[in-house]
Order: sequence, then C-alpha cells, then structure tokens
Amino acid sequence: MTRKLDLKTRYLQIAFNYDARLVKQILPTITQSDRIMIEAGTPYIKREGMNGIRLIRRFWQGHVVADLKTVDGAVNEVAMVQAAGASAATVLGNSPAETLDLFIERCARLGLVSMIDMLGVKDPLKVMMELKEPPDVVVLHRGRDEENTRGKLIQYRHVKRVRSKFDVLISAAGGVGIDEARSAIFNGANIVVANLVYPNDPWVGISLDGDVAVMAQEFLATID
Repeated sequence: MTRKLDLKTRYLQIAFNYDARLVKQILPTITQSDRIMIEAGTPYIKREGMNGIRLIRRFWQGHVVADLKTVDGAVNEVAMVQAAGASAATVLGNSPAETLDLFIERCARLGLVSMIDMLGVKDPLKVMMELKEPPDVVVLHRGRDEENTRGKLIQYRHVKRVRSKFDVLISAAGGVGIDEARSAIFNGANIVVANLVYPNDPWVGISLDGDVAVMAQEFLATID
C-alpha cells in the first residue's frame, strides 16, 4: 500500500547528489521527521547504484525518493528502486506517454509515490491531460544547468493550471534556498526540494559548510 503524502502538509525534500561517504556523514545527523523526504539524487544513483538507495534507507525511516528521471523501461526501474528501499520515484515528463502511464501504474501497484519531473516541459498540464491516471506529485523543476541562466525561474504559473484539473501535490525544485522555499510555498507548492551543495558549487541549496540538521529545521519552520 502506498505511503501517501498529505495534501495539507508541506514537505522538505533534501537531495543527496554526491556519494555514499556524504550520506554516512550527514544523514544520521538529520532529525527524523514525517515532513522530511530524503532524495537519492540522479548523480548519486548513477555513482552508487541500488546500494546507494539501500544505504539511505538504512539511515532514514521516512520517505526515500529515487530520482530516477526514468525515460524508458519504467516497469523494471520502478521495481528496482522499490526493492532497494525507495518509497517514491521520478519519471521525466517529456518521456513517451506509454512510459508515463506504465510508471504511474507500476508505482501504484508496488506502493510507491509517483512523481513526474517536468524539467524541460513547456506545458505540464498538456502532459497531464494525456495520462490515463495522474501521478501523486508534479515536480516543477528548474534544472541544475539552468540555475545560473538569467531569467530562468521555477514556473509557478503552472501550479493553478494543474490544480484546476488534478488533485495532486506540487513540488518545486532547482536552486531552492530559504527565500525560494518561502516563494514556493506562497505560490502553492507542497514540497520544496533543496540540494546539499559544497561551498564552491555554483548552485543554491543547503550548504555543507554549515550544520545541515539545523538548516533542515529552519527550512521546515519557513515552509510550515
């Protein structure tokens, strides 16, 4: 049975994009919370594989998001991450309609929260309208490579458009610090995704030169 997310709750999703060493160092310091989701980021999964997801599950009791960004082979990929301990997974919104439908169906069958990542999608509502069943979460995503492009913003205008037709949660991702998290919630998002970033990284997120556990609590207080 799917571990459902509450439409009335605001969540913080903390993304690990580096390696297993960092997970072992940081994740045990973060206070367990039903409002915190831990993400096995796409680069992390590529580096660490299914063992990386198992490692996160070892330390985290709540939701574990496998950021697969599936584009094909949805049935097998969902099964792989479910077996490794994930409770949620992502598929790219510009994948074939067949892939999206199979992904959502497989997630429902295996008890995972299904998330469609709309990275690079100009009209998320159009994608949604073509589905057999809606996902649990729609992710409005400004990509990592877009963060430093002037004028590239998370497209919150799609929140009301999607919600006018579908009863889904909205996630905001890409360059999310405290200020962007506040903006995301103001614009109707349910989930804010914050990447863990090193001080010399060109991206915005939760800096690893500070106390991540403290910052996580600050984020939760900001989006409450």
